[in-house]
Order: sequence, then C-alpha cells, then structure tokens
Amino acid sequence: MSYLWAFLIGGLICAIGQILIDYTKLTPARILVSFVVAGVILGGMGLYKPLIDLAGAGASVPLTGFGYLLSKGIREAVDEKGFLGIFTGGLTACAGGIAAAMTFGIVMAAMFRTRGKE
Repeated sequence: MSYLWAFLIGGLICAIGQILIDYTKLTPARILVSFVVAGVILGGMGLYKPLIDLAGAGASVPLTGFGYLLSKGIREAVDEKGFLGIFTGGLTACAGGIAAAMTFGIVMAAMFRTRGKE
C-alpha cells in the first residue's frame, strides 16, 4: 500500500507542476522555486511531516521535500544553537544531498562529452 501512496502523492505533486507549466505564464525556474518555498512553508507549519509519513519517497523526493528538509534542519538547529541555527541549519540538513548532486554531476561531466546544437 505504501507504494501506491508514494505513486499517488508524488504523481499529484508532479501533475501540479505540469499544470502550472501548461496553463500559466510562469517560467519553470519560478515554479521550481515555488515548490521549494511551499515545502518550507508546509514544513514550518507542521503539515508536510504527515504527508511524508504517508507517502514516503513520493513526498520527500520532489522539490517540496527539499523545502521541508530545509525547514526541518533550521528548526532543529535553532533548538540546539539558538539564533545562529537560522543560518546553519538548512545547509547542514541538506549537505548530503547537495554533495551527492555535485559529485554525480562531476562524474557525468567527466564521462560524457557535450555536443553543440546543430
């Protein structure tokens, strides 16, 4: 049943993004930023955690999950370090994902050559 919920919730998030691309004049970059901000807001209000508990990777893998992770990291860092946690918490919580994305990007760039558009 957890696979079904992950598929439905993740698919719904992606469908919302596709609808925004097709029927609004928003650029893809603005839509992506909106998804991250929505994740931060929902995470800060405590509404995104139950969604992750229900859907697992279907809710944590899309960009809204990245926003939730930022808000969770900031909340935990503020509890531990006080005011300075606002500046360090988000990066500390996301460091593994950011490092993995950079590493895989470098590996792929080293393995494949780019071609110009013709």
